[in-house]
Amino acid sequence: MNDTLRCSVVIPTYNRMTELRYTLEALARQTVPAEEFEVLVVDDGSSDDTARVVEGFQDRLNVRYFFQEDEGWRTAKARNVGIANARSDRCVLIDSGVLPHSGCLAAHIESLDAPGGPVAVCGYVYCFEIDDAEAKQMKREIDVEDPDGTMARLAVEGKWPDIREMFYEKYTDDFGDVPAPWIIYWTCNVSARTADLRAVGMFDEAFQRWGGEDVDLAYRLHRAGVSFVLNRKASAIHYPHYKNFDENEAGAAVNYQYFADKHQTPITDLLRQSPEIHPFNINDIIRERGLDTVALRG
Repeated sequence: MNDTLRCSVVIPTYNRMTELRYTLEALARQTVPAEEFEVLVVDDGSSDDTARVVEGFQDRLNVRYFFQEDEGWRTAKARNVGIANARSDRCVLIDSGVLPHSGCLAAHIESLDAPGGPVAVCGYVYCFEIDDAEAKQMKREIDVEDPDGTMARLAVEGKWPDIREMFYEKYTDDFGDVPAPWIIYWTCNVSARTADLRAVGMFDEAFQRWGGEDVDLAYRLHRAGVSFVLNRKASAIHYPHYKNFDENEAGAAVNYQYFADKHQTPITDLLRQSPEIHPFNINDIIRERGLDTVALRG
């Protein structure tokens, strides 16, 4: 590991050169000096000018570019390429089109370095949506040149908070003691120690559809004794991009079946009943059925 690097930022991308540029611009404005973190962009076979966009930041960021051929949805593999090549002992995982607050990386580092055992950090994400219903309005109100100001305004106005806010309201920000804290570890803006990610085998590359590969990773981190924390200062904006809700839901359903078959525990089996059982009610169901006594094993 390189002791001079405080974190490695891993970004998978596919044909989102514009959104990726927004992300890299926001990373160039971090309070952590550019020489103290690296950015690993892993291209899952883009046919646009993604490579040229990355090249344009060589003088502002310590950025490396990796390319893999387009063989379908291989986001898990793309993230693994980044983690495997990370030179820092802390990994921040974000998506292209996520605009981190200028203090985002510093906040992730703060949580990862806090006293206690190993942690996996959930950052806060404004404007994340499961469909395109409000995408046009969001795009009008997001100032891509001023993510900090945009987030401050959204917070005051109460607009488009993190979709997981209902989870945090129910279980508080200190949700690490719920039976399934791993259910909301969504890799659009999270972090963990590089060694912990590698020790559990990183992402399972058998996930080749949208949804679930991050939950599977988080579940394995949970079983390995890693705790989950929220750091609201590690905030970001999820810039809207096209989504096919029905297609994504179908892919997630297949992935949750694979997840349940893979782990075969009473708790993971609950996800066979998706979407009836979902991230915002699974912990209640676990407790109602008395499964919380096997939380670490389940």
